[in-house]
Amino acid sequence: MKIRFSKMHGLGNDFVVLDAVHQNFVPTAGQARWLADRHFGVGCDQILVVEAAQRAEADFRYRIFNADGSEVEQCGNGARCFVRFVHEQGLTDKTEICVETQCGLIVPRLEADGQVTVAMGVPRLVPAEVPFLAENDDLIQTLEFDGRSVAITAVSMGNPHAVQVVADVDSAPVARDGPLIERHPLFPKRVNAGFMQVVDRHAIRLRVYERGAGETLACGTGACAAVVAGICRGLLDSPVRVATRGGELMIAWGGVGQPVLMTGPAVTVFTGEVDLPEEIK
Repeated sequence: MKIRFSKMHGLGNDFVVLDAVHQNFVPTAGQARWLADRHFGVGCDQILVVEAAQRAEADFRYRIFNADGSEVEQCGNGARCFVRFVHEQGLTDKTEICVETQCGLIVPRLEADGQVTVAMGVPRLVPAEVPFLAENDDLIQTLEFDGRSVAITAVSMGNPHAVQVVADVDSAPVARDGPLIERHPLFPKRVNAGFMQVVDRHAIRLRVYERGAGETLACGTGACAAVVAGICRGLLDSPVRVATRGGELMIAWGGVGQPVLMTGPAVTVFTGEVDLPEEIK
């Protein structure tokens, strides 16, 4: 089975993007794992699928599959690539589109300077809405694992995040603690583990161990969640420049009840066609 695709990235967080409007293909979990494999497939952190909208007010439907084959609710870097993809592929001539996701509508916009801004929706901080199994609604919660405890703030950007403040992201135990936090039993849908270093009130450095993908060079929803957590904890003021290992994002948030705005690049690396082995189900 031959599948057309584009390879794209947002700050090194890379994607295989599929047009399911003009080709009848949405990957199974096994096919997603094969496409994401960097040795036997194309290689990526996530597979993004463009579908026809199911809601009248939306232009397209956006689906995301992690490298482990699991389908997830949201991906911020992917959302920027999504709007560039549909524009480059001639699926729309709009520079601003409305896209439906598992967690609601988002609005990505191509800027005149080539950057992409996405209205990522209103963040949720009530633990039950993340979801996070907490005994209270405190902003700062203690997470215990491996005989240790860390202070985290749980935030949903349509997908769950656990943000902790660290002194230095370079020496933060992302590889050790990331998998333990991701699968912590208090997060029933697993969680993205964010490690945030505050540089000043308008700048942070960030690393994220992503649910189903491991540490990526950048995480758009993770950047949004970290800024929301930092503002709510009195550490940051909007807008905030977020430095990731793959580059920088600008995040703006007007406060409780307001959507988070994320601005950053989206790059097409190449387009191609892959022959999906028949035995991959």
